[in-house]
Amino acid sequence: MSINQLSALFEHQGTAFSFDTEPALGTQLVTLRSGYEHHGIYIGNGRVIHYAGFAKSLHRGPVEEISIEQFAAGHDVSLRLNPAAKFVGLEAVRRAQSRLGEDNYRLLTNNCEHFCTWCLFGVNRSQQVEACFASPRVAIHAVAGLFRAFIEAKRSRFFTGAQAA
Repeated sequence: MSINQLSALFEHQGTAFSFDTEPALGTQLVTLRSGYEHHGIYIGNGRVIHYAGFAKSLHRGPVEEISIEQFAAGHDVSLRLNPAAKFVGLEAVRRAQSRLGEDNYRLLTNNCEHFCTWCLFGVNRSQQVEACFASPRVAIHAVAGLFRAFIEAKRSRFFTGAQAA
């Protein structure tokens, strides 16, 4: 990925960030996926710590450090600014690093958004999960999106396997 493509990944309210003005350490990054948002913590040098969960495959994954390109997975990346965060900068990064390798992903109680909220505020919370419980329409939209992602992953795995044969 070129510097220009990488720069285009960093968008917030229509403002593009160049690689020279990358997000601050500990910034929450968000990508909009099929029916849900995926969250991670920016740790500098083009790296992100996130709870992989089901972001990359049908099998849940651990808390891991990956490149911004891997985190984006072809989607736009936006910044979620948290001016009231209890832990910021290096402190948020250290909190994220302290959970590297953890493999206890749970969609409703310990997902990527819960992870980021814990890193920044010290509490496990997911606005997406809360919105699903508060509104059946939101829940149906999320489930439909997850189902589409599941079908896409199955189809991709099938075609990848067929090409290898």
